[in-house]
Amino acid sequence: MSAVTGRPKAAIAGVALSDCGRLDDVTPYALHAQAARRALADSGLDRSVIDGFASAGLGTLAPAEVAEYLGLRPTWVDSTSVGGSTWEVMAAHAVDAIAAGHARAVLLAYGSTARADVRAGRRTGTLSFGTRGPLQFEAPYGHTLVAKYAMAARRHMHRYGTTLEQLAEVAVQTRANAAANPEAMFRTPVTVDEVLSGPVIADPFTKLHCCIRSDGGAAVLLVARELVRDCRTAPVWVLGTGEHVSHTAMSEWPDFTVSPAAVSGRLAFRRAGVRPEEIDFAEIYDAFTYMTLVTLEDLGFCGKGEGGAFVEKGRLLVRGGQLPVNTDGGGLSAQHPGMRGLFLLVEAVRQLRGEAGDRQVRRPEGELPRLAVASGTGGWFCSSGTMVLGR
Repeated sequence: MSAVTGRPKAAIAGVALSDCGRLDDVTPYALHAQAARRALADSGLDRSVIDGFASAGLGTLAPAEVAEYLGLRPTWVDSTSVGGSTWEVMAAHAVDAIAAGHARAVLLAYGSTARADVRAGRRTGTLSFGTRGPLQFEAPYGHTLVAKYAMAARRHMHRYGTTLEQLAEVAVQTRANAAANPEAMFRTPVTVDEVLSGPVIADPFTKLHCCIRSDGGAAVLLVARELVRDCRTAPVWVLGTGEHVSHTAMSEWPDFTVSPAAVSGRLAFRRAGVRPEEIDFAEIYDAFTYMTLVTLEDLGFCGKGEGGAFVEKGRLLVRGGQLPVNTDGGGLSAQHPGMRGLFLLVEAVRQLRGEAGDRQVRRPEGELPRLAVASGTGGWFCSSGTMVLGR
């Protein structure tokens, strides 16, 4: 039985990942192409239907350069770049374009060799966001991206009594989900004690509180309703979207314990006409454990300040969890090649189709899931894009 009512304008018809993990001998362009070919094959459509293209993070003119590499000549393009939330925001723009009749089939593609670039010395482990504009007032004090997230986590701990053990539970349960994913980079189970005893990266985060660094790419094809009948796969409909930009400078962030998902999530749920309690599983951007915890609060799955208690007792697990979260292992264990938001959509679609293998989410009565939410975060909680998907 479908959970979709009404007539949504756009569906996700094809999804795919490129090869991921440790890839020392490929280029980001090749990963874009590999993911795009696989997503198109997944949909069963011919490449001639693609008239829209969106990409970010590569080259000087991302959608133009990558489209040329792929042999595409789109009449609608998007190069929105808001970090990890880029792809949820781009997908929302694509849905609007399809609804307006400006495009019929929009391909989103991403590829990165973030791990290989560090290994080869082409970039450093901590990529600077620059020192112009508002950042000039913080850069002299040594703020790194991880330090900013760590500061926010400490504030949540101070205000609400959230514990290191509760944050560690996010890493433990995410790794347990990754154990059932053959595409995950790290699958060996970890314990709370192992998370807590690791080397400190930025207090209170130890190594396992932080995402892994990998190479890889992903692609998603969105299509108009009239193309769905020609697809090889069952459609996953975009039911509602929301986006929000909160701040750039930490000094302009009103509350370190509230992420921009508090706004984007509210918009997405309202536009989809569903409530958080109706969602079967969630894919949440998790560059750090605190991101998962606070985003769960802000999407409405628990009250503000209750995220620590919510993540205890295995609630995020695919097997037996009240709300399975990051079912592929997330950025903490599966793969994280940079702006990972597109991977959230790939996993959500696979789950809704029933294609997730040993990590497949099931409703209590044994049915496939019907509703999912994917929420990407960019910068240091600077931006958020949230999508509600259904079949």
